[in-house]
Amino acid sequence: MPYEPDKDKVLKQWKCEETGLMISINRYGDGEPKVQIGPRLLKKRDGGERAPTKAGRLTIEDIDWLYGIIDELKDELSRHAGPL
Repeated sequence: MPYEPDKDKVLKQWKCEETGLMISINRYGDGEPKVQIGPRLLKKRDGGERAPTKAGRLTIEDIDWLYGIIDELKDELSRHAGPL
């Protein structure tokens, strides 16, 4: 079965303003919602954003930010996934 972009949905996303790291909850078609770490949107010196890059290795700032949103992320993922 070929990939169909219109079936790929971002249900919710968060962005760390300090590091540019993105975390999102995605679902493809009727599949299970899943958490994606990345991409990273870095800022140019003129204030604009560069093209997205891989998240790569996480810094302590990334981990602190992720720790701060983890309960919201879990609740949102649970809401979209339904009961176990």
